[in-house]
Amino acid sequence: MLTLRLARVGKKKQAFYKLIVSEKTRDTYGTYLEALGNLNPHTNPSTLTVNKERIDYWLKQGATMSATVNNLLIENKIITGDKVKAWKPKKKAAEAKPVEAPKTEAKAETPKANEETKAETKSADEVKKDEPKTETKPAESAKQEKSEEKTNS
Repeated sequence: MLTLRLARVGKKKQAFYKLIVSEKTRDTYGTYLEALGNLNPHTNPSTLTVNKERIDYWLKQGATMSATVNNLLIENKIITGDKVKAWKPKKKAAEAKPVEAPKTEAKAETPKANEETKAETKSADEVKKDEPKTETKPAESAKQEKSEEKTNS
């Protein structure tokens, strides 16, 4: 499927765009079928130069346009039609409703899980109480043994 879109050229922080015709899946930095014009966004107002006959030809051949190219061509009165939104915001309201339902189920399950963990921790505490406490630490006892060996030899 062919599409009319912008390909960025120019230096760093000095963008300049070519209006090209290429396959929709192909990279804009790669090869393209035809350059139809260019856009310089640094001039005030931005300068768009295009070949109107070739744009009409490619549109008649069935090529589509990106939303940005469509809006630019309508702004400059090269084609007629309605503008298209260039991006769609994420639907937060639709995602929030399904997320709320599992939370209520999770809240119902958590008290049971908390009771089980409390029971496990109690049993671990009871085990600790049964073990005799050692007064010396293992590192200290190892040091004492080494010092005793040195004195004995």
